[in-house]
Amino acid sequence: MKISEQWLREWTNPAVSTDELVAQLTMAGLEVDAVTPVAGVFSGVVVGHVLDVQPHPDADKLRVCRVDAGSGAPLQIVCGAPNVHTGMRAPVATIGAVLPGDFKIRKSKLRGVESFGMLCSARELGLSEDHGGLMPLPAEAVPGTDLRAYLGLDDRVIEVDLTPNRGDCLSVAGVAREVAVLNGSALTPVACTPVPAASEEVFPVRIEAGADCPRYAGRVIRGVDPRAATPLWMTERLRRAGLRSLGPLVDVTNYVLLELGQPMHAFDLGRLDGGIVVRKAVAGETLALLNGTRIELQPESLVIADHAGPVALAGIMGGEPSSCTDATVDVFLESAFFAPQRIAGRARRYGLHTDSSHRFERGVDPALQVPAIERATKLILELCGGTPGPVIEVVDDEELPVAPAIRLRRARIRRLLGLELDDAVITGMLQRLGMQVLAVEDGWHVTPPSFRFDMAIEADLIEDLGRIHGYNRLPTNRPLSRFAIGAIPESRLPLDRLRSVLVDRGYQEAITYSFVDPVFQSALDPQHVPVALANPISADLAVMRTSLWPGLVKALEYNRKRQQPRVRLFETGLRFLATDAGMVQDSRIGGVVCGEALAEQWGLPARAVDFFDLKGDVEALLATSGEPGTVRFTAAEHPALHPGQSARILRDGVAIGWIGLVHPAIEKQLDLGGRVYAFELDLTATARARVPAYSELSKFPAIRRDLAVVVAEDVPAGKVHACLRARAGEWLRESWLFDVYRGKGIDENHKSLAFGLILQDFSRTLADADVDSVLSGIIAGLHEEFGATLRV
Repeated sequence: MKISEQWLREWTNPAVSTDELVAQLTMAGLEVDAVTPVAGVFSGVVVGHVLDVQPHPDADKLRVCRVDAGSGAPLQIVCGAPNVHTGMRAPVATIGAVLPGDFKIRKSKLRGVESFGMLCSARELGLSEDHGGLMPLPAEAVPGTDLRAYLGLDDRVIEVDLTPNRGDCLSVAGVAREVAVLNGSALTPVACTPVPAASEEVFPVRIEAGADCPRYAGRVIRGVDPRAATPLWMTERLRRAGLRSLGPLVDVTNYVLLELGQPMHAFDLGRLDGGIVVRKAVAGETLALLNGTRIELQPESLVIADHAGPVALAGIMGGEPSSCTDATVDVFLESAFFAPQRIAGRARRYGLHTDSSHRFERGVDPALQVPAIERATKLILELCGGTPGPVIEVVDDEELPVAPAIRLRRARIRRLLGLELDDAVITGMLQRLGMQVLAVEDGWHVTPPSFRFDMAIEADLIEDLGRIHGYNRLPTNRPLSRFAIGAIPESRLPLDRLRSVLVDRGYQEAITYSFVDPVFQSALDPQHVPVALANPISADLAVMRTSLWPGLVKALEYNRKRQQPRVRLFETGLRFLATDAGMVQDSRIGGVVCGEALAEQWGLPARAVDFFDLKGDVEALLATSGEPGTVRFTAAEHPALHPGQSARILRDGVAIGWIGLVHPAIEKQLDLGGRVYAFELDLTATARARVPAYSELSKFPAIRRDLAVVVAEDVPAGKVHACLRARAGEWLRESWLFDVYRGKGIDENHKSLAFGLILQDFSRTLADADVDSVLSGIIAGLHEEFGATLRV
């Protein structure tokens, strides 16, 4: 929320600088995001009165103006603004003035006509982006008056980032209350005294949804002046809060919202039918909103309706057909209280977020509606005139929130804050916060004011005491606790060890949302139906992930589109699966790669990453378990992977994950811009490690033999290796594949696989005959199972 410091200091003006004020607010939990000047840096700009406007003799779009700048003789100024006219008052930068951007005004000639200054637009003064013409000033502005002083431009906008529990500070009044309490300064609120009714006219109101809207107040004002203009002081305050002027009736409701924190709405009374009904929407009803869209109302939505149908989406936005226009002369002014729990999330269901919904979702003072009506009435009568009727108020007392009486104990304050506070100090703090305090034996019974929705339990009160006392003044005490070192099983690898393996191989760790884009989710894991979020923060984060791939691939795509052709990402996290028994979650580790196999260098030729590069990374990850022989990759099809480049990963025969190339159709659908390889593993199975154990070393020499066999091209090397180990017997200590050959001497559609074998016994030295016997058994077994022949 943006607040003008000048406006704030009209409510309470402690003797502190802007920097001190900002520090106080931040330390009190109202974090200040930014402090910005309300206008650009300029000097020498005064109020000017255009006395005469004549065409330029040599330029169709230029005008020669005589301007009274309060210096005696009128100034001749050449101006190209389309809205310049005789009698207008506008800012004038005189000779020697300096505008934002260090632009200095000098005497000049424009198409042969001398110009002694410059008439300015709001953008040229750094006040706004409006460059459609000169900035108009009120007719009563005195020529020659310094513009900075006239508009109060030596002001700053304080932008406060409030947490959701502090909805009471979404107004100048709320922030001023905090500042006054923090500094012990006087608080001067605006008067919301009742405006006497000048007529008996009322517009009937009926509440049918009291749980959603326990209080609704309204007032008829007839005969407002449709030609009235919003005064400059009000438009400036709205501008500094980030709102633009939309006409006096709408401006007044926006002004009261900023000032008091009560959202309001002004209906054109002539466009309402019969009376106001606060009710739930009926299926099939539609409403044209002020933002130009038409929505179909959901049955649970709360609406403000007349006898003809809905006229506003309650607590969110008004409807266009009943809105005030330049021709409005009769107004129905409304002010309501909507229960936060009932209104929360409804705006987002329609893709909306408004100043009103932002406040109602966090809580508006349920006692503020009538004072706000009175304040708005007073402003409308001052700006537009009119005849007000009596305030009509409809209340469902049973549904109005009741402030709880909270027990506050001295001992609990000492325990949570770590310091002793005098009873008088505690009582004074609470009373300055607007709370009713009743002393009891062990502390106090405290009743918070109606605007403090966040006060519910004892800890809330103690938090406020800590805020007002000053978090930076609380003592620093180390907690006393007995810690026990938990057992770390050797059979489980620490997660940091797995992360380090991937980082050492060139990966970067990513942390993505647990909720993902439904398009990426359905493309990359169509086998599982994801859990949809009831209230997603955006349309592309609407479902819970059933795999790490949607988030990782989205991150990879983001990087590729920002000129990062070589990407290596991994992530560890939970996936969420819907089952008949409810949601199940388990831990996964996954990764994605794309681009070149190696970073740009001179030693090796460039080549694109392939399946076996990623397979090597996964094998290195699984090898940290100390049991690489328990892992097997077997060809299998996954709907998100290329059918010829995908594999199931097994450990001890149990499936623990997938690896492969993202299917070309999905690559095209998601606009990934090239080949992407991915893997995902069950983290629990991956982190299982072999516990080190002693094994005897043989004192007899080992013998190495190399064995090359020819098999059909479609026979996996892994199966050949497994068969070899099974047939080798107890003397085999190590075996590995060291060569794959295709070409001369090998039949077409066949390949040669060469294995290295280490044979050793614990009781004797093996003879050649023993080794030959083992090799014969291996060759016979391979021939029997795969039709393999010995390569000669």
